[in-house]
Amino acid sequence: MSTYISQEGLEELKERLHALKTEKRKEIAQRLEHAKTLGDLSENAEYQETKEEQSLVESQIAELEDTLRDTVVIRKGAGTDKVAVGSTVVVQSRHGEETYTIVGSEEASPGDGKISNESPLGKAFLGKHVGDTAEVKTPGGATTYTIRKIS
Repeated sequence: MSTYISQEGLEELKERLHALKTEKRKEIAQRLEHAKTLGDLSENAEYQETKEEQSLVESQIAELEDTLRDTVVIRKGAGTDKVAVGSTVVVQSRHGEETYTIVGSEEASPGDGKISNESPLGKAFLGKHVGDTAEVKTPGGATTYTIRKIS
């Protein structure tokens, strides 16, 4: 399954992966070398903890590499008439006017107005045009949103 992400988000993931592969791996290797000097490895708590951390870091690296392999960079299209991943949408509801940017799940941050294309709200907006309505059912009841602007 593809992961949608902005160019900025892609760069952030690449930086995180680079830091894990270089700095974190080097730090762990140094800690392992130090722990080996402390004696019997079978009873060495520092060695065991560092090995567990090494395993966690390697899992994070593998996960990031998988994510990057399946990433689709969102291209912001100017003048689009339909809501798509990467669109910024101004909507009107009973709560007033709100602005959302449709992003991939890796970058979703609802508090910042970035909603996932996989969220109920994101799914409801996808494919809509200016003037269309989208009804979203939430625990607080159904809310109808009218698309006012797409950019």
